[in-house]
Amino acid sequence: MGDYFALLKPRVMSLVVFTALVGLLVAPLPVHPFIGFVSILCIAVGAGASGALNMWWDADIDQLMKRTATRPIPSGRVEPGEALGIGLALSGFAVILLALATNFLAAFLLAFTIFFYAVVYSMFLKRATPQNIVIGGAAGAFPPMIGWAVATGGISIESILMFALIFMWTPPHFWALALFVKSDYGNAGVPMLTETHGRDATRRHVLIYTILLVPVALGLGITSIGGPIYMAVAVVMNAWFLKGAFDIYRRDDAACEADKHKVEIGVFKVSLYYLFAHFCALLLEAALRQYGLGGW
Repeated sequence: MGDYFALLKPRVMSLVVFTALVGLLVAPLPVHPFIGFVSILCIAVGAGASGALNMWWDADIDQLMKRTATRPIPSGRVEPGEALGIGLALSGFAVILLALATNFLAAFLLAFTIFFYAVVYSMFLKRATPQNIVIGGAAGAFPPMIGWAVATGGISIESILMFALIFMWTPPHFWALALFVKSDYGNAGVPMLTETHGRDATRRHVLIYTILLVPVALGLGITSIGGPIYMAVAVVMNAWFLKGAFDIYRRDDAACEADKHKVEIGVFKVSLYYLFAHFCALLLEAALRQYGLGGW
């Protein structure tokens, strides 16, 4: 059972669950606790289904890379057909149950998220373009939008900006990691930016996407789910992240080797705190609004 569970990429699932839960809780309409639990369960299962389908499709390249060679399929612990069956079954279960428990928009968004990650990203973008992580990041950005749709039955500027926050955060977060982790994507034929355009171009991209991220984060603060606490957190975290991106931009390979990628490791850690801090601030604003204290 541990091998089957590993197919679901539980570490990725934890981020999906957290951001979806925030999207649900900050929405202006309350959701019954049981319906909320079922909804988050469906979103988690849908995310796991995406992971299983991704591992089924990528089994050929996973066995060529040290980081992924021990996954259940390339290591021989799970048959590819089993992973495909689990992925399809869990996808159907999650989407149908979410539609029955909540509404068809939330179910459609979940179905589209699974399709986008398993088909658009895994089968096409990942091996076709060095911008794969940029476009593919949309799959990880949908959960708060799904949570919002569960509560409201619709899409709004708030849910779009929550989506955009994760979407714009993903590239600098991933590329900061790619700059100090020696990968073997090149050997597997995966055109990651560090492999196709080099580290200098990757450093420029980290800075560009971080600059584009800042107005999205601050813009979320002036919506109905924002407020002074969120805005204070956003200003501090974006200044911290932007400074780190600029520090990366000014470096070269010699400097990185000299200090063993100290700056890149630091920026990657900041990126982990970044998303968590923003969504926690949104939760705090929502909690305070219950007592007439949050928001503008």
